[in-house]
Amino acid sequence: MSRRTPPLLPALIGALTLLAACQDESPTGEAVPVPSGRALTLIDIVTDARGPEGATARFRFLAPGLSAEDAESAAVDMQVLCDSFAVQRIAGMEPAPRQIVISLASEAVPFGKSAPDVVQFFESYRPENGACIWEVF
Repeated sequence: MSRRTPPLLPALIGALTLLAACQDESPTGEAVPVPSGRALTLIDIVTDARGPEGATARFRFLAPGLSAEDAESAAVDMQVLCDSFAVQRIAGMEPAPRQIVISLASEAVPFGKSAPDVVQFFESYRPENGACIWEVF
């Protein structure tokens, strides 16, 4: 005796497969608006490397065309990135980050690797009451 598959089952499986493919858990490549108008995309979020203050969440962004002359506007952008992007994403992280580091790079560089030819800016913040308090890095 053969068993017949209900006609809706293949369609349901196909729809669930497409839905799962659309829900990428990784935020990589997410475009993020900033005051300078610079086109930024999220490279990754690193949470498994402790910082000097303990648990640290690092939000790494690609900023094509970034130059050394952009330091002042990059600092403003990084504060906004921390306040409006990063601090919202640390809720529920275990252990809770005591520090947020925002970085901008003119080219994607693997975390922890040296790249002297790539322009990179870093800022460190202390998350406090839903905001980011800038700290000397």
